[in-house]
Amino acid sequence: MSLLTHVLACLFGMGSWVAINGMWVELPLIVPEIPEGWYLPSYLTVIIQMANVGPLVITLMHRFRPGVLSERLVIYSILALGIVATFLLAFFWRRTVTIEGSPHSVPLLVLSFLLSVVDCTSSVTFLPFMMQLRPQYLTTYFVGEGLSGLVPALVALIQGVGVVRCRNATLADAAGEIAFNATIGSGELEAVYQPAKFSAQVFFVFLSAMMAVCLVAFVLLNHHPAVARERKNDLYFSGDLASGKREEGLSMHAQTPEQKPMISPLVAGRSSFGRGTYSNLEAVFVFVVLAWVNALTNAVLPSVQSYSCLPYGNKAYHLAATMAAVANPVACFIAMFVPIRSLVLMGFLAMAGTGFGAYIMAMAALSPCPLLVHSDSGTAVIVLAWVLFVLCLSYVKVIIGVILRDEGHSALVWCGAVVQLGSMVGAVSMFPLVSVYGLFRSGDACNTKCPM
Repeated sequence: MSLLTHVLACLFGMGSWVAINGMWVELPLIVPEIPEGWYLPSYLTVIIQMANVGPLVITLMHRFRPGVLSERLVIYSILALGIVATFLLAFFWRRTVTIEGSPHSVPLLVLSFLLSVVDCTSSVTFLPFMMQLRPQYLTTYFVGEGLSGLVPALVALIQGVGVVRCRNATLADAAGEIAFNATIGSGELEAVYQPAKFSAQVFFVFLSAMMAVCLVAFVLLNHHPAVARERKNDLYFSGDLASGKREEGLSMHAQTPEQKPMISPLVAGRSSFGRGTYSNLEAVFVFVVLAWVNALTNAVLPSVQSYSCLPYGNKAYHLAATMAAVANPVACFIAMFVPIRSLVLMGFLAMAGTGFGAYIMAMAALSPCPLLVHSDSGTAVIVLAWVLFVLCLSYVKVIIGVILRDEGHSALVWCGAVVQLGSMVGAVSMFPLVSVYGLFRSGDACNTKCPM
């Protein structure tokens, strides 16, 4: 296998969700400067779900007009849009537009929507494109997808985003720090965010550069001779295309197994799901697990991460966020060397990850006074729960990706669609619980008192 192809596949995967992941980690620096304040996360949740119109169009085109849509053209378009949108965000995120007498961050919200379209659409285009390479490179792609969350988190950590310390509310803000809870009475403590080492503008330019690197990687994956050799040697092409049609098979318009419907009528009691390896029931099980896992990892648990971790301290929150981001690519590395396709193992790991997620959700529900809140063991347990939660379910996602890669191009298109569907259902379910009914309460980092 080509080391260069592995590197390019990883860099290509990094561009999948780096823009939106970067937006989330930069929120503590953005929020104090805009009129929406801490309502912005709720708006972002809605915007990301609206952006699922992109994957919906792509999936419907593949289903009803197979071979018409140029996958490469779509990827080039969304990557170019991502580069431009992140670059514009660096200069316009703080601008406001007055609507009915009130200022609103219209440029920020519009550009966030465009970035959401880019990242959501990548789920149904990047994965099917990887079908052209040997199966081992799909795992490398998942490593890159994991790094799309880790790299922005590490840069934000270096930037110093969200670092809070407590001080007496009566002291003057001599250091020019961003202060919150200014109405706290004399003698009490208030939480202040320390200034970042570099601005949000620099961070967004960095995200734009990341998207540009992804575009360069995609160009090389299409045109570099070393990658072309990996395509020609791929068993998917040599097994399913006549020798005279192999080069033609690189086109989206070639009559290849890519155009097979993923679920077709029964043949001798088996489903023609791709190559017919799995029954209809097994195929449904795979997609239900995929939707469930992505609902948990992309929407349900991230929406309560601050509630589950901040009661244990700011250090616990940052440690859990960073270590969980590390766990994702680690799971992909493990899958690279232990590519087990067992549905039993997949179900077991999904149940184990759900168990860790249930503990995290319980601690969030008990916020601001969860179990072991005053002990180091409580901090260790919540961080470990986050790491194991992400580790188990990330491995499950890679297992499913490898399984569906073996089943054909159409299966990977539907894989991306189900990923977005699960994420959407999770987000729609959690939004009213968190933002409307206020079932979760966050304590003051400096003043919350819990019984020992």
